Amino acid sequence: MDMMQLLIVCAGVLALGVIGYMVVAGPSAGKAAERRLQALRFRYSDSTDAKVESHLKKAIAARKPKKHKIAGSSSRSEALAVRLDRTGKKWSVSQYVYASLGIALVIALIVFLRSGALFLSLGVGALVGAGIPHFVVGHFIKRRTNQFNAKFPDAIELLVRGLRSGLPVTETLAVVAQEVPGPVGVEFKGIVERIKIGRTMEESLQETADRLGISEFNFFCITLAIQRETGGNLAETLSNLAEVLRKRSQMKLKIRAMSSESKASAYIVGALPFIVFFMIWWINPGYIGGFFSEDRLIVAGLGGMVWMGIGAFIMAKMVSFEI
Repeated sequence: MDMMQLLIVCAGVLALGVIGYMVVAGPSAGKAAERRLQALRFRYSDSTDAKVESHLKKAIAARKPKKHKIAGSSSRSEALAVRLDRTGKKWSVSQYVYASLGIALVIALIVFLRSGALFLSLGVGALVGAGIPHFVVGHFIKRRTNQFNAKFPDAIELLVRGLRSGLPVTETLAVVAQEVPGPVGVEFKGIVERIKIGRTMEESLQETADRLGISEFNFFCITLAIQRETGGNLAETLSNLAEVLRKRSQMKLKIRAMSSESKASAYIVGALPFIVFFMIWWINPGYIGGFFSEDRLIVAGLGGMVWMGIGAFIMAKMVSFEI
């Protein structure tokens, strides 16, 4: 059995495993029945807390994306466009595709000139070409999200001060768009502009929440939706939300500080074998050239990469905390 046949067999076994998992891990009838009973309890309950919880669940369900997990997008290209828009850059889908193809071709050419293995060069080129742009976009999304979350409690407190001074909600949103810098001001400016052209505040907030995909802004939208349903003092509700978001941000920073040592160890342990391998390969290609030509060494190398990937995934889960 040559190398290509072995890879095809491994891919087939992996595909069968994924299909089996999807068949076994279907919807649970017990959980569906429990959800129906809970919905009936909320519907016929006289408790104020139950009614508020019911409205909260409805608001969350209304904002849950239905397709492709990004803003309810109807296609993968639209989902990619939304993801690029979250970076705050003026990148288009065509630019992303051209950059991925260019990186893949350059890496594949370099690996082919050094090793002479065509299929390996194409595989490495495709992997790097798809991975680097994805990680770059993810980095910019994460940076913009952090900038948004850092200023968002200040924006909510500015809303609270405007509401307590007697301004309507739409006017306070315009004040936030003018006074708060960074992504928060840009997004609130978009909300105000959509309201001015005839969109309702609920629709404008929903569109921004779908585009951003930030849980803190979803909390804000759900809070406004519940306040419209149940009534109450909106300024006091938003003040409590700002306090909760500040405590949430402090908890994230505390977790980041506590897990920084483990993350640094994981990065070093995960990157060291690849760094050493490529340094030796670049200095003396013949010493480890068998990993690109002999089937047994190729299988051993792929197996080692799979096990290292599993270990890195486990370490990432160990230091990842949901708040």
